Amino acid sequence: MNTILLSVIVMAGMGIFFAVFLLVSYKKLSVEEDPRIKQIEEILPGANCGACGFAGCAAYAEAIVLEGAEVNRCAPGGPDVAKKIAELMGVQVEVKEAPVAHLMCQGSRDVAVQRSVYVGEPSCRIEDFTTKGDKACTYGCLGLGDCVRACPFDAMYMGEDGLPKIIEEKCTGCGICVEECPRDILALVPRDQKTFVACVNKDKGAISRKVCKVSCIACGLCVKKAPEGSMELKNNLAVILDYKQVDTKSEEVYAACPTKAIELKEEKDG
Repeated sequence: MNTILLSVIVMAGMGIFFAVFLLVSYKKLSVEEDPRIKQIEEILPGANCGACGFAGCAAYAEAIVLEGAEVNRCAPGGPDVAKKIAELMGVQVEVKEAPVAHLMCQGSRDVAVQRSVYVGEPSCRIEDFTTKGDKACTYGCLGLGDCVRACPFDAMYMGEDGLPKIIEEKCTGCGICVEECPRDILALVPRDQKTFVACVNKDKGAISRKVCKVSCIACGLCVKKAPEGSMELKNNLAVILDYKQVDTKSEEVYAACPTKAIELKEEKDG
């Protein structure tokens, strides 16, 4: 009986000793978190979208304080959040207007030739991998909405024509939809840009014209109408090099395209 009692006392003593040891060690060795991390977390919008390149807002806040990450990488927060974080960190920041997503394809159901009927998981990525899509154009939008589902800000929806539509007022320019698209036909563009080559088909004109009525046929007429050096032909596509210059001749550039592959963004009142 004495042996059992002694064992219990010894074990209890050892337990108390190690508990006190661990408590003292924790207090001695623990590193206090920089209060600025929490303050930056409170400034960030809490979207946790990962557009900044970090796992979430908490990880981004920690990276700013501990690793010197740029303070203007939060697309949802925009310039206002960048300014507040810069003020807290005591640094200067170049504030730029966030870009907006834009679909570089006009291949809706009424203009793009259908070569088959896809029956399977409603995913652009899966359809592209398994069948290369049901459209004869193997470059265009597949229309199954992966980008719409991926958008964390409800800034996209699928239109009746089978193409995704972007609500610019809600788009933060995070780029998640761009990464989600298996065809690379979504791009982040300046919000003030109004002239686009809305086609990514790199086939020769005779081929691309057969699969889509509004494809670029690389005729070069738009390039000739644009200010010198602002557009070029590359890989059977017209390419805009300087959108600001092209926008000064937007109507002429648009009118020159025989297939209407050039797209003009509609002006909005107010």
